[in-house]
Amino acid sequence: MSTTPRDLIEGRPVLIVIDIQGGEPPSGESAIPFMPGYAEAMERVPALVRAAREGGVPVIFFQEAHRRDLVDFGRELDGAEGVHLLEGDPGTELATNLGVRADDYVIRKRRYSCFFGTELEILLKGLRADTLFLVGGHTDVCVHYTFVDAHQHDYFCRVIEDCVAGSSLEAHDAALQAMEYLQAGARREAEEVIDAFGAYSGGGA
Repeated sequence: MSTTPRDLIEGRPVLIVIDIQGGEPPSGESAIPFMPGYAEAMERVPALVRAAREGGVPVIFFQEAHRRDLVDFGRELDGAEGVHLLEGDPGTELATNLGVRADDYVIRKRRYSCFFGTELEILLKGLRADTLFLVGGHTDVCVHYTFVDAHQHDYFCRVIEDCVAGSSLEAHDAALQAMEYLQAGARREAEEVIDAFGAYSGGGA
């Protein structure tokens, strides 16, 4: 096991906000399971976005969206999830409290990982990113899959554990453990990250 100590921020940081979207479908019945406390975890993220902006840390927002003819779901509907986040549905839009600006980096994705079939790797190269901070949902699906791909692309990865939530408490906890297994010290809390963004000298807001 590696004992090499790593700083919270290694090189240039980027905050990646994963699939924090508008809410429940009009029917009020969710096609995706949510653990208790999911909404509360998502409500902590806007403070991180503000801290990143103030510290000159780039923010990338991801939006999961599927075509209405369902052609891009693939095998996603073979598991526990039903049809969800269709283009044009109110709940598919990014949550308004994130404060997304017209000139922000916003990437739409069709699959779980933020790397799969998107421009993320090109954008991260342009930003000269080294450390990726992940928030959003689900911990056990899109966050975990993105973490694994980032790890395999040799980024330093941090998951802000009080700003992610999963399909269940058990799945959430298991995913956090799996991410910590890949990179020791990956699990962090919002308060320490906000402080680190405040001390970061990477540029203006």
